[in-house]
Amino acid sequence: MTSSRQSGVPADTSFRVGQFWYHFDDDRWVWSDELANIHGYSSSDDVTPTTALMLAHKHPDDKDRVEKLIAHVRSAREPFSSQHRIIDAHGHAIPVVVVADTFTDSSGSRAGTTGYYVALPDSPDDSSGRPFDLDAEQTVEERLNELIARRAVIEQAKGALRLVYQLDDQQAFDLLTWRSQETNTKVRDLAAAICDHLSDNGVPSSTRAAFDHLLLTAHEHIEPDD
Repeated sequence: MTSSRQSGVPADTSFRVGQFWYHFDDDRWVWSDELANIHGYSSSDDVTPTTALMLAHKHPDDKDRVEKLIAHVRSAREPFSSQHRIIDAHGHAIPVVVVADTFTDSSGSRAGTTGYYVALPDSPDDSSGRPFDLDAEQTVEERLNELIARRAVIEQAKGALRLVYQLDDQQAFDLLTWRSQETNTKVRDLAAAICDHLSDNGVPSSTRAAFDHLLLTAHEHIEPDD
């Protein structure tokens, strides 16, 4: 179950965060409304992201490096991170940190990558041509740690949905996103509530016994390295 439009995690008021999805096989991008905003568009309905458009928005001094990174990510099908500048639709240079991971299809194969743009606030438009450098390294690290923590609770909730409903990773995220939209609740807050109250229902003794057995024997099912 892969939707053509996927909702991102709402941006935190202290800094702007937008989410993207990139599908390897058909070279297709999906932007959240927040990421479209970061690029200077009013919503994701107003723009059709493509690799060419992505590169057109990169700062000229960073474009070649990012183009090579995208090509490598698509070929190797692996996670990535990047620090570079984008030029939004209004001509403003915006430093961003990008962190991403891969997602899989129903067969378990890596189908694409999904992640977040963190737009750094109050950064001057540097047109000097100097290599991009993050001056507020500690602040960026703190924000990334917060972003990773937010992502962790979402992944935990997705894991619970996958287990209970026998879903794949994308289906679990789609289900969580649907409830987020229906209840007008941030994905992160909804995921945290699910995780916080999951233990309230308890686990049947038969299920716990079966999992005990799995925990103690899982190593026997791992294929040895060649």
